Amino acid sequence: MKLLAKLPLLAMLLVMSYSCTTDSLDDKALEIELNLTTPVVKPIEVQILELINNHRLSLGLNPLEDMTLVKSVAFSHTDYMVVNGEVSHANFFKRSEYLKSNASAIKVSENIAYGYSSAESVVNAWLKSEGHRATIEGDFTNFDIAAEENSEGKWYYTNIFIKK
Repeated sequence: MKLLAKLPLLAMLLVMSYSCTTDSLDDKALEIELNLTTPVVKPIEVQILELINNHRLSLGLNPLEDMTLVKSVAFSHTDYMVVNGEVSHANFFKRSEYLKSNASAIKVSENIAYGYSSAESVVNAWLKSEGHRATIEGDFTNFDIAAEENSEGKWYYTNIFIKK
């Protein structure tokens, strides 16, 4: 009985540990301004991008090109999640519209995650999820990622994909 009582909590934690999205309107989208900076690239970010492109190549898909502007937008959201201590797609519509206006994107999607300590673990989690895998294997041309560690040593990730 104790196990059954804990199943809803376990399900909620699983859903909150990683998520993905495509274009959707967020009520707060107009209230926040993108604070774009381009941080130094971290080894874990390079590894994630390589793992995703290797997966795409293994399926005969085109590799995606990284893009500094996409990284800056991803960083703005990862920083937002770290500061607020939450994993969410808050303000995705604003990020999407910004990339459509400034990076000539015609399609934007993102995968987010929290708590994974290695590139392999976060990419494997995304690949085990139908929605995240669909984004990784989707019809995109560019991508980039921001990974940030909070003060407790937990990692937050925002991986944005665009099609030009």
